[in-house]
Amino acid sequence: MENQGNINPQFTQPVIQPQLPNATAVLVLGIISIVGCFCYGIVGLVCGIIALVLANKAGALYKQNPGVYSEASFKNMKAGRVCAIIGLSLSAVYVVVMIIYIVVLGAVISGLPWEMMNNR
Repeated sequence: MENQGNINPQFTQPVIQPQLPNATAVLVLGIISIVGCFCYGIVGLVCGIIALVLANKAGALYKQNPGVYSEASFKNMKAGRVCAIIGLSLSAVYVVVMIIYIVVLGAVISGLPWEMMNNR
């Protein structure tokens, strides 16, 4: 009867912590923002911004109660945030390069001697 207070650790259930909300979505959107930067930068910008907003909300939620959520989901959220920042940066550079390309192309086309071409 003296063993009733002792619990055999072999038979105890592990405590399952819930995942951080939107941690997987942040990771997926972050990866899509890296891949989407090659679609003229628009897909990467949109996915990167959405991922950063979700990551900030999830990070604030984790900081309020860090013991409630699993550490693995927090690490997924951080990795997704890093991917979103990288994808957002690459997409922004791609958009700037495309704008410069269009401006230079427009300047070259407007500088052509169109009057001489129509006289033939």
